[in-house]
Amino acid sequence: MIRFLCLLSAAVLFLVSNGYAQPSGSEFIQGKETSTAVILAHGRGEGPDGKIVGPLRKAINNELGFYTLSLQMPVLPAKDFRAYAPTFPDAYKTIQAAIDYLAKEKGVKRTYLLGYSMGARMTAAFLAMQQHPAVIGFIGVGLLEGGGEPLDANQNLHRVRLPILDVYADKSPLDLRSAENRKSLVSDRYKQVRIEGADHSFRGYDSNVIQTIISWLKEQEQKR
Repeated sequence: MIRFLCLLSAAVLFLVSNGYAQPSGSEFIQGKETSTAVILAHGRGEGPDGKIVGPLRKAINNELGFYTLSLQMPVLPAKDFRAYAPTFPDAYKTIQAAIDYLAKEKGVKRTYLLGYSMGARMTAAFLAMQQHPAVIGFIGVGLLEGGGEPLDANQNLHRVRLPILDVYADKSPLDLRSAENRKSLVSDRYKQVRIEGADHSFRGYDSNVIQTIISWLKEQEQKR
């Protein structure tokens, strides 16, 4: 019995050390006869069930049947977004662990990354640095420029060679300026969608954001 328990403990440690465990603090919803998943990263000071990502993780699963895994990203008390730059390596580890968990433990073959605000900065930076063969598309909600490396989402998106959906608000000057400065990226693989009347929080426009993203995901899956 003791030997069995030791072997079991060793097996658990092996899985955790190789990134096969569900990332700590994340929220997971089982897929429905699918091999497709969406990994979601929340905004600054929030969590895996926060605004944008909370409603989205449930709606994507309900309407498309995909696995969804909403992550607990680094959170700081600092008000200056630039203070988050040193947390990006930890964010990359969390994203990688999520990809590995879905692939190794759930049999997921196709993964979309989705980030909102700071989560969009983090996921865009991850893809710019190390594109993963399992990741087949990126969705950014409230993508923002500025801050230099690794924070500037506009700068990072120039290095991402994936289908991209760029959802932005038009009632925040920074959101609008950031989106205007990405217009040159628009192409067959890069789509921008403007949510009329929304500010950076997208409060009151959840359904617009959800349906925009679900429609794009359907389009991507039909191409495969």
